[in-house]
Amino acid sequence: MIRYVLAFVASFIALPALAEVDIEEITTPGGIDAWLVEDHTNPFVALELRFRGGASLDPEGQRGVTNLMVGLLEEGAGDMDSRAFARATEELAASFRYDLSDDTVSVSARFLTENRDEAVALLRASLIDPAFDQPSIDRVREQVNSVIRSNQTDPRRIAGRNLDELVYGNHPYGSSLNGTLDSVAELTRDDIVAAHKAALARDRLYVSAVGDITVEELTALLDELLLDLPAEGAPLPGQAELNLPGGVQVVEFDTPQSVANFAQPGIKRDDPDFFAAYVLNYILGGGSFESRLMQEVREKRGLTYGVYSYLADRDAAVIWMGSVASSNERVGEAIEVIRAEWAKISEDGVTAEELADAKTYLTGAYPLRFDGNAPIANIAVNMQMEELPTDYISNRNEMVNAVTLEDVNRVAKELLSPDKLTFVVVGKPEGVMSTIN
Repeated sequence: MIRYVLAFVASFIALPALAEVDIEEITTPGGIDAWLVEDHTNPFVALELRFRGGASLDPEGQRGVTNLMVGLLEEGAGDMDSRAFARATEELAASFRYDLSDDTVSVSARFLTENRDEAVALLRASLIDPAFDQPSIDRVREQVNSVIRSNQTDPRRIAGRNLDELVYGNHPYGSSLNGTLDSVAELTRDDIVAAHKAALARDRLYVSAVGDITVEELTALLDELLLDLPAEGAPLPGQAELNLPGGVQVVEFDTPQSVANFAQPGIKRDDPDFFAAYVLNYILGGGSFESRLMQEVREKRGLTYGVYSYLADRDAAVIWMGSVASSNERVGEAIEVIRAEWAKISEDGVTAEELADAKTYLTGAYPLRFDGNAPIANIAVNMQMEELPTDYISNRNEMVNAVTLEDVNRVAKELLSPDKLTFVVVGKPEGVMSTIN
């Protein structure tokens, strides 16, 4: 077992240089497309599977069913119960992780070369033949209910949920992927089986592998692992109609500190101005202590421990988001400072020094993401989903450096919309009134 642990740890040693990430595109005889980065330094493979659709595929009235289904994938397969499955995984020194977002079901597998066949067989069983036995359903359902109850008392979760409801309305994005206590209570095994067929299908599959495996080995592995999945899943949801009227919605909650989430329309990842907006966001609210919002809201006025913004590019919607927390007495001031800085940077733009500093950080930090097989596999599969070319990794910093001051300031004027900046405040904010019904 010691040699297993040492090999597993060694697999996370950083690769020598970013430029050496050489991605090969393959298609198996069964028609499965994948990206491969061969690295035979250590006897270890990281495999990433993504299924587009995620929790957005929940049928009407069954919110939370995909989440419950994904939570059950590691709770037994074939004739193995949850304990037997966990024991088999541990004995192989393998690692499987099953995650869910509104847009994706994610499956991450890590296994040693010497145990590859056995590990893949075990992973296959969890994907093709999950047990979905009633004791596991009841246990995972209660775990989900515990999360739902906890979120009902968390101001940050409440703010996020209410902003989603306001912005996305009846679209699946407008409700929690966990579902509600009522909706989860009604879910049956048949519902879970149907959700499995709807979400884990080959027509929405993306695959990447990094590590000690050849093209021929990966080709055979993927067909064995995935060809018995359904060919087609449930239809993907349509685009969300955004409701960003500007103003404030207050949600009363008994807490000494209010949480304010805010949003305005965003920009698509494939927009020619995306990198200008990306750099702009770093300067505005993405750059930790160096950002404009942190300087104005925290450093100069002491209104918060932290404030940030980010570009949220989802399959069915794009928005520009942010969050701040402040005492009930001062959250109104924090909101006004954010609005003022939003308007100021829109009107006056950024400085050449701010742009240079942003480029230095963004290009310098990028290679640090590629610190092992698993992170590279994760990046590669996300690149596929974003329809980026295989040479994006080597060209990305050039695209950041190509952004000019004129680009950033033009995009700031065109995209930043202080009049559409919409806040949801959870707490007992003094002097802050709802202007949104």
